[in-house]
Amino acid sequence: MDSVDSRVPPEGNSSVNTEPALVAITSSFPIKADGSEAAGSFAADLVEELSKELPVRVVAPGGASGHEAWCPGVEVFRYACPDQPLSTLRPWNPMDAWRILQVMLAGRAATEAAIAHGPVRHILALWALPCGDWARYAADKCGASYSVWTLGSDIWTLGRIPLVRARLARVLRDAERCWSDGLKLAEDTRAISGRPVEFLPSTRRISSKRSVPLKSAPPYRLLFLGRWHKNKGVDLLLDALKMLDESDWKRIEAVEICGGGPLESIVRSGVEELRAAGKPVVLRGFLDRVAAEEAFLRADWLLIPSRVESIPVVFSDAVKLGCPVIAMPVGDLPRLLDDPPCGVLSASASAEGFADAISQAVAGSAQEFAPGMAAHLKTFDLQVVARRLACM
Repeated sequence: MDSVDSRVPPEGNSSVNTEPALVAITSSFPIKADGSEAAGSFAADLVEELSKELPVRVVAPGGASGHEAWCPGVEVFRYACPDQPLSTLRPWNPMDAWRILQVMLAGRAATEAAIAHGPVRHILALWALPCGDWARYAADKCGASYSVWTLGSDIWTLGRIPLVRARLARVLRDAERCWSDGLKLAEDTRAISGRPVEFLPSTRRISSKRSVPLKSAPPYRLLFLGRWHKNKGVDLLLDALKMLDESDWKRIEAVEICGGGPLESIVRSGVEELRAAGKPVVLRGFLDRVAAEEAFLRADWLLIPSRVESIPVVFSDAVKLGCPVIAMPVGDLPRLLDDPPCGVLSASASAEGFADAISQAVAGSAQEFAPGMAAHLKTFDLQVVARRLACM
């Protein structure tokens, strides 16, 4: 959904609101609406679903600080943030340290503006740091409770830094409730915080539906949709594709690689090499919501070659659009692909293992995994997730 110009106060919102609102503080929220927002599209869908139950004020990154109307029942308080994710900035670099400080101050100021705009029912941090830190500060200031929802980057990246880990543990311990968007992630969050942590999956709203049954025989279309980042393993995917033999390629109609990110030069050169060898590889940039759903519906298999993962949002997208998965054995993917079966799991988190998994998948039937995909639908129901949070 497009937002209004943040320089113009939203019509009808010039005065302080009187109905207690949920304040959702997030580092992931659409700015450009071009598909580059990753978890941001989930956050937007979630707050829109929550707004059916109660008013929501969102604290979110933007190109500049400001206050805007997002949709009925949802207001957004923006804080200025660089395009580069905070987790990739280096605090020992003076320029990066200055950027981090600016974001921390801007985020706290936007949080103050959101809680000052009217009564607060509860504060929800998406995700633990720095959002949980802002939520804890805001809760203390306005006398409300707060809860925290953790991502893998909170626990598996920031949680490895000793001083940051201590801060993280305090934010988690002081929260009224704590969730994680992965099963293994919930276990690791409990280890850091020493408190109960519940599994709550992140999932987007899907407006399309597969109308044509999955194929039972090749040739197949394969799809990678995600950030071109080392953690997401797009470089491993390219290496795996180069390892496939001619019999494998005869079973592949096309491979679509969509997204963008820091490994762009590696991705482009790898795709050029494959195309020069006559392989049917298509390169696309970030896809907006409609284009992404169309890509899923064209595909017979979704590729998840991640080195590090919990439960990627593209997995739940695949479940809802009936697209079986070829994945690395990381995070919760082994459990999800096995019970019930909904794809092919690589034997190892390596290019060689992933090449073997692709070869196995394209030699078999995609259609046999359709019942498994359907069985996972209840787990990734956005309305169920929103209702759990609205009860806070």
